[in-house]
Parts: sequence; C-alpha cells; structure tokens
Amino acid sequence: MKDILIIEDDRTLNHLMARHLQKLGHSVKSALDWASAKEYLAASEPALILLDCLLPDMDGYKIISEIAHQYPVIVLTAYASVQNAVRAIKAGAAEYLTKPVNLDELELMVKRTLDTDTLRREHEWYQRQIQAMGKNAMIGRSRALAEVHALIDAVAAADITVLIEGESGVGKELVARQIHQRSARADRNLLEIDCSTLHHALFESELFGHERGAFTGADRRKPGLVEGAEGGTLFLDEIGELDIALQAKLLRVLETGQFRRLGGTKDLRANVRIVAATNRSLAQMSRDNQFRQDLYFRLSSFVIRVPPLRERREDIAELVEYFLHHLDIRLQVNKTISAAALKQLVAYDWPGNIRELRNVVERAMILSGNKAEIRPEHLAFAASGHNPAAITSLTFDHDPNLDEIERMYLEKMLDKHSGHRAHVAKVLGVSERNLYRLLHKHGLPKH
Repeated sequence: MKDILIIEDDRTLNHLMARHLQKLGHSVKSALDWASAKEYLAASEPALILLDCLLPDMDGYKIISEIAHQYPVIVLTAYASVQNAVRAIKAGAAEYLTKPVNLDELELMVKRTLDTDTLRREHEWYQRQIQAMGKNAMIGRSRALAEVHALIDAVAAADITVLIEGESGVGKELVARQIHQRSARADRNLLEIDCSTLHHALFESELFGHERGAFTGADRRKPGLVEGAEGGTLFLDEIGELDIALQAKLLRVLETGQFRRLGGTKDLRANVRIVAATNRSLAQMSRDNQFRQDLYFRLSSFVIRVPPLRERREDIAELVEYFLHHLDIRLQVNKTISAAALKQLVAYDWPGNIRELRNVVERAMILSGNKAEIRPEHLAFAASGHNPAAITSLTFDHDPNLDEIERMYLEKMLDKHSGHRAHVAKVLGVSERNLYRLLHKHGLPKH
C-alpha cells in the first residue's frame, strides 16, 4: 500500500480516481487546489502525486519543477498535445495522462510509476553502498583538515615513525590509514591493535608472537603483528595505555629493528613502519614517569595533531551528508537533513567528536522513521554537565598581536554560533553595531 496525493480541482474526477486507487489498496489524499496540497505536503510524504496542470491558484507546470525532485509526478491534463507532454516531462514529470481519464490506464500508469521509482531508489542506494565500500576517506575541506593532509603528504614517503595526537573520536585511525595508503608500503599490510584492550601478557604475544610452549596452551608457534605487517605498517592505537615493560620492547624495535617472540631466544628482523596514536599527553606522562621518555622522543620525531570537530565546524555538513548515505544501509531509505537541524549540529561543541556526530545522525535516521527529512526534533545530544569542549582556545604558530587575537576570536565565535550576529554580540558583551564595526575592521562576513 502506498500513499498517493491527488491534486485535481474537478471534484467528481478527483473522487472517482481516489475511490479507484483506494480499491487497489492505496491510501489516497485528495486536494482541490495547490494551497491545500502544500498544507498536506508540509506534514506528509506521499509515494506518488497525481497533478492537474490547470489549478485555480497555481500553474501546474511550475509545481512540477518544484516537487518532481522529491516525488514522482503523473500529470493530468484535458489539453492533450505533444508540446504539452514534452513540457511536462522536461519539467520533471514521470508520466502524462490525458482526460477523460481511463481508470484501467490510470491503474497501469500508477503501478508502472511506483515500480520505476522503487527501482530507481534501490539503484541509488546500492550505488552509494558500492562507492562507500573500502573507503577510508577523511571527509571535509576545512583549513584545519587541509593542514593535516599536508602533514600526511609530507611524512608518508619518509618512512619514519609518526605519532598522531587528538581527542577521542576525531579519526586518528583514518589518518594512520592515509599515511599507509600514500606511502611506498601501500601494497603491503596495515595491521592495527588497540593498546588499551588487552592485558599486557596477552598484548606481548599479540604484538611479537610466541614460541611453542611459551605459556600454558601455547601448543604451536604463532607469529605476531610485527611479522604480519612485514613490509607494511603497524598502527598502535592508544599507545599511552601500553604497559611500561612492553614500552622497553617496543623501543628496541624502533631503535634496532629487532624483536623476539615471547618465549624465544632468536632475534628477528622487523621490517615494519610504526604509526602510533594517543588521546593523552605523552609529554606530560613522560614527565610524570608514566611513559618512557626515550620512547616518547622516538615516537614524537614527527607529530600530527588531528583537530577536534569543534575546530572544523565547516566540515560538519559534509560529514552529515556522508553519514546519511553511508549509514542507511540498515534502513534502506534516502534521508536529507533540514537547515534548522543542521544549524543545531554545527552549533554543538561535540565532546565526542566525529564518533558522537555519527551516533547522533544514526539515531536521528532511526527516530525520523519513514520521513525523508531529519528535523530538529529527531536530534538527541548527550546530556552533560561541565563540558570542557565548550572552552574556546586560540592557537597560533607564532606570538600573535592583538589584532590577530581579536580576528581569530571573532572567527571562532561566528563559526560556533553559525554566523548569528545577535548571539555573537551577546557573547562578546557588545552591541550589534559595534560587532558590525569589528567585522568590517577585520574583513569578516557581516551576514
């Protein structure tokens, strides 16, 4: 059963078509003019629209171009001509039906249009899934992300150890994959291990492998990830959680390129590139004797800092679009997001970063049900008290002057409040007129 909207000012014909389609099992809504139809469309999303070309309050051909990108449209007209048919199809109509309407022809055309639209949607959905498979793209075009890309390009071919720093959920693993894919090792394995998920005894065996009899249950030799990543890249996530005893063994791999399996006596060569990531300050941990200082110096020969999402708000719209296309694999429906909902997403500070954004979008897709558009009422943000992400930080690669500090702060506030001047003025404690002058002074957008 499908929801069908009939927009036809002839009451008798409208009622006749509605009754016939209802007998076929469809749910039908009738409208006698465009104003009534618009009211219905504001709250509902039909699977098909039957539209009279000559309505009392609007030119039907203008309506076609307005709605055809959202709904399949069958045009109804009493003036049959090739010229009118071509005009309707060019405007976006799926089919063209002349009056007086033959009910058998109407039934056939409705079925064909609905079937065609279903096939089109399924094709688009599967195409998106195919395109998304195997992709590890870093989504966004912000200046902050462009700087990360530049660092990746600079270090990828150098074949040195890289330390990736960033808050939880910013996508450090994607940076590691990009380093691997842009390096000369791209045709070999990239293996990943989370240093926080395994007990140190199991972790050593997982990383370096073990010999037969090394421990109870070790009935055969097992190569570790260092050997499995031979010629490729080994990504150590959450390196700050690594046990202090294992830190010494990892340092040996970095300094000598050698290691031993657990329970072994033979030195083995490790032809592997190490990329590590952390959401903690290894520098501070090394000063507090929680992390080996010599290992920190080895790892930090080249550091890439991945910015939190609140520092690249201009990427949120593109990330949301990507998630809408990527996550609907479970729902098999096409989703869009309203401007009001997107504005809320951009204004939020995202303490959980991209991982939290993905979860919010996925939840919104589920809560929006069979509606094509995600609206503000479908969004649910994590409740929190003190949010450290709400703190505004200004970062420079040099000692800034007052004008530079003022300009960056204005940019941050405009980004955070989606360009809403009244909100920004309130935060700054100035009038909108004074804010306008500041924007003019620094050449920033005023609208």
